[in-house]
Amino acid sequence: MGVIGMLREGWLHNQKMSSDLLPAIAAFARVAHHASFTRAAEELGVSPSALSQTLRSLEARLGVRLLDRSTRKVGVTEIGQRFLREAQPGLASLATAIDSVNEARDEPAGLLRLNLSKTAADILVMPHLVAFLEAFPGITLEMHCDNALVELIGGGFDAGIRLGEFLAQDVVAVPFGGPHRVATVAAPRYLQGRKPPRTPEDLAQHRCLNVRLPTGVYRWEYVRPGVRQGARKGRPFEIEISGAMLANDGDLTLATARAGGGITCAFEVQVLDDIAAGRLVPLLKEWWPTFPGFYLYYPSRAHMPRKLRVFIDFMQARLKAS
Repeated sequence: MGVIGMLREGWLHNQKMSSDLLPAIAAFARVAHHASFTRAAEELGVSPSALSQTLRSLEARLGVRLLDRSTRKVGVTEIGQRFLREAQPGLASLATAIDSVNEARDEPAGLLRLNLSKTAADILVMPHLVAFLEAFPGITLEMHCDNALVELIGGGFDAGIRLGEFLAQDVVAVPFGGPHRVATVAAPRYLQGRKPPRTPEDLAQHRCLNVRLPTGVYRWEYVRPGVRQGARKGRPFEIEISGAMLANDGDLTLATARAGGGITCAFEVQVLDDIAAGRLVPLLKEWWPTFPGFYLYYPSRAHMPRKLRVFIDFMQARLKAS
């Protein structure tokens, strides 16, 4: 018997769950997601004390403790985790029903929650964000920037944006923004008095600034000059970098590179202005690889709400024109 079944057995006497508990269950899901009463209360538009009382009342009605509270953090108990897993499909169904109502309106409306990397936000969304907000005032766009791979439904997200190599198998993926080259760059200050690398293997003699991806430390990728990428000979190859700096945020490595800290990699679009202004110098340019780029993805079994449909259409049109 599942958790909800046991709860029905214990306090509902085989009757259907009272509808007045649904707001409290939804609030519990947001507290569990944020691991914080303060952040969940801010999202829900209530005070932390009111939210805490709502959760205590829910626990009293259920007869179980759902949350572990301390002065520093909020955790979910084992039975709370089981309850949340079984409650999430119902909450998702309610969200879909609300989205269906929104779709019947003249204008798209509602909260659109996206999970994406900071790089994807900077490259794809931010240049067009103001235009989107002005075009669809009924939509509230929440962007959760996280390099970790997050399960969409469990996290309460409508969609995510990631590189194709990081996508799960059970999602619908839409190309977003086209291919990108990965550039190798350094500041003139760092290169002063140093011999620039002629081949990727020369990077072993330099101070390199690297990033940690969800799958591990990034192995720098290149394509041999004069060889078509994807051909049987000269396929892309990787170089393992023993860097002087490692970060999970590419903005940190780029800032360090601009200050003269060493050589780093970034998407070419991120450093075009730096190269044009002379703040960074392109290195090994003939070796730079091209990747298919980013994808917007959503669960294959999920109904696409109108707010997501208009976001995809709007952004694809803007990205194609830019």
